[in-house]
Amino acid sequence: MIVCYAQGGGLGHLTRIRAYLHTCHGDEPATILSTSPFTADPRVLGPHRILPTSALPALRPSLLVVDAFPAGIDGSLSAASVPPGTETVHLARLLRWDVYRPLMPPDPIRYDRIWAVEDLGDSPLSVTGPLSLADPPAAGDPDPSGVADGAWLIVHSGPPAEIQELIGYARDCADLESARPRFVVVAPHRPAGLPSGVGHLGPYPAWPLFARAERVVTAAGFNAVRQMRPWRDRHLMLPFPRRFDDQFTRAARARS
Repeated sequence: MIVCYAQGGGLGHLTRIRAYLHTCHGDEPATILSTSPFTADPRVLGPHRILPTSALPALRPSLLVVDAFPAGIDGSLSAASVPPGTETVHLARLLRWDVYRPLMPPDPIRYDRIWAVEDLGDSPLSVTGPLSLADPPAAGDPDPSGVADGAWLIVHSGPPAEIQELIGYARDCADLESARPRFVVVAPHRPAGLPSGVGHLGPYPAWPLFARAERVVTAAGFNAVRQMRPWRDRHLMLPFPRRFDDQFTRAARARS
């Protein structure tokens, strides 16, 4: 049994775990431990089942995959959390170690493999090597009416206040280019207070729309930057502060 710890309040952890399972295990069904509200959307999980993170002690995985946080988001994962004989894998992304390090337990998990899914900077982890993730294919055309074609897409699954900031940033960038584009927000649910004249699309995944857009405006989360790499010249990023994720460093690297 493959068990994946993907705890976080947003969509990013689930998207990254799905890409890992597709890349490394051919979409073999797995159990994903998460309390993200996005687990209620069947498009997000695909063939995988969801359980709360508290279910881990009752499971007997052959493989335990821990996303982003080597000791879990709250430091609750330790060597004692891993049943004997379980193979362990950590998916390491950029982490603000000055903030996260105090959460590390005295008996951390000794991972069999640590894959770096992006440049980790001065991370203290001893990585096995880099791992390039590929997303599972989308099921059908996410936008058969062509709403995204030639538009400026504002892509974010975060809170409405951040979506409003991204809309303002997109408008400022359009003014600097003397452009008058169509703006379309791409989010799983229609945000409250969407300004007049700004459209909405709700497909998941969103990345199949990127090739059809004139510009794509996002935060600087891991998945957005990774998925926009083929269209870097169209990508506009507005990093947001996060407790553990360093979006500002990620954005600076992508822009350079």
